[in-house]
Amino acid sequence: MNFHQILLVLKREYMTRLRSKGFIIATILIPLGMIGFVGAAIGIAIWDTDSEHAIAIVDRTDSLYPRLEKLAGNRYSDFSSTPEDSLQTMVLREQIDGYMLLTEAHIDLQDDPEYVSSGAGGISLQSRIRSDLQQVIRDERIARANVPEDVQQIFEADIRLSTSKLTPQGDATEDDTGFLTIVGMAMGVIIFGSVLGYGGMLTRSVIEEKTNRIIEVITSSVKPIELLLGKMGGVGALALSQLAFWLACFFGLAAALGPLAGILTSTETMPPGSEAAQGVDPAQFTIPDIPPSLIIYFVLFFILGYLLYSSLFAAIGAAADSETDTQQFMFPIMIPVFIGYFIMFRAMENPDSTLAVAGSLVPFCTPIVMITRIAITDVPFWQISLSLLLMAATFALTMWLSAKIYRVGILSYGSSASFKELMKWVRE
Repeated sequence: MNFHQILLVLKREYMTRLRSKGFIIATILIPLGMIGFVGAAIGIAIWDTDSEHAIAIVDRTDSLYPRLEKLAGNRYSDFSSTPEDSLQTMVLREQIDGYMLLTEAHIDLQDDPEYVSSGAGGISLQSRIRSDLQQVIRDERIARANVPEDVQQIFEADIRLSTSKLTPQGDATEDDTGFLTIVGMAMGVIIFGSVLGYGGMLTRSVIEEKTNRIIEVITSSVKPIELLLGKMGGVGALALSQLAFWLACFFGLAAALGPLAGILTSTETMPPGSEAAQGVDPAQFTIPDIPPSLIIYFVLFFILGYLLYSSLFAAIGAAADSETDTQQFMFPIMIPVFIGYFIMFRAMENPDSTLAVAGSLVPFCTPIVMITRIAITDVPFWQISLSLLLMAATFALTMWLSAKIYRVGILSYGSSASFKELMKWVRE
């Protein structure tokens, strides 16, 4: 095997695609799309929708409306002196979203409050109203029961959970499990998308060269196995280059949005006016650090996952005579990819479950599942090592099979091979 020839093919494949307009446009547009997506998500998160709702309250208790006003005054208005038929007319004319008649029977839990509306606000608004009523009726019942003030404070206390993570040295550090869970899922999705995207690119490249009969010229000076390895290496290097650019954009975006995330943390996840919210300095908010070992493992599983599947995608391109004919061969390869994708979500919920551990050790699912587990929990080193060894061994097997198919398939024209013919090529 001539490694110089492999490098020549790798360089040609890499430089040709790197200079293509489609690759350049996609590389630039995806980070811009990411910025637009994040901006839209933040805009939706901080959009003040409560002010758009106008709910009339007819309070026959003289005690519930003041509590509702204190809880969410921008949502409720006092219409106690307005007749109910006038309120119905206002609802139909869309002057208000709806109204409620509150009586002593509701405080005594003898009757359920009724919210009358035209359907405006949907289920989200109904959920807020239900939560508000539950709180104010509970508070009013406690107040009427002459419960001591210290007991009332117990009921009103806002309990928050503070978590920490214990290191092997016995030191307690800040627990970033929530953030790392998102990072692990993102890494799994990136590998999932890359396997399909760059694998499909490799398949199309092989079919294109077969269709244009360029392959006959190339194979006159390069062995099929050298051509296969060079094409896989070229597309793989292209994938790493594109991924490195996107990750640089991601970290830059994360650093720029850190203060804004601090504002959202203080205003959205903490009670308004609370000491905790007032004590948050958005400028001091930082995105939690990603362990360097996680980046290293991500690169390893990304490369091995790409090599494992790209060898199969290259064989598909050699066996098919057109891009349309690849569908019959794609399905068996897509099954384990999607199985790994679905197991990834179960691993997010419980990374140490039997399903998550087993899925992370199955070579075709390992890249997607294992990186998610590593991000969330402390995976034993023997499991990581075993998964890497199993992937390397499986790649050696798929590479051997793909090389046999590729050697015969790239010079076969006229029709796509059947599974029976593929087995024959492998035996030969």
